[in-house]
Amino acid sequence: MTRITLLDTGPLVAFLSAGDQHHRWAAESFDALTGRLISCEAVVSEASFFVARGGHRRSVVLELVERMGIEVQPLGAELRTLRQLMDKYASVPMSFADACLVRLSEVHPSSVVMTCDADFRTYRRSNRRVINTLMPP
Repeated sequence: MTRITLLDTGPLVAFLSAGDQHHRWAAESFDALTGRLISCEAVVSEASFFVARGGHRRSVVLELVERMGIEVQPLGAELRTLRQLMDKYASVPMSFADACLVRLSEVHPSSVVMTCDADFRTYRRSNRRVINTLMPP
């Protein structure tokens, strides 16, 4: 079975930003990744925003997506499910990008979410199942 890694905003930004506290972890982790890399449009948008705040061109995220062959899966048909997830985790609060990744983890149940976001320890896929994560130490 091919390993599937779902990419969150934090690791993309850390990889592209040498001054980020998780840059080394992200670089080492990306070097070790095998299998399919999947993300969503919301993550790409967030990452573009954050790298621009750090002084990079917004398009550097798209260059990384292309170079690494990251599949960007659209979730427009999942809006009802995404809204339900965001409502369920309103106290966290859950971002739209996080909801998309939780939904992708349901669509790809053997996947692992690469993230810097500790909220993924709280989120559950399919209501009760822990989401497998790859996080900085």
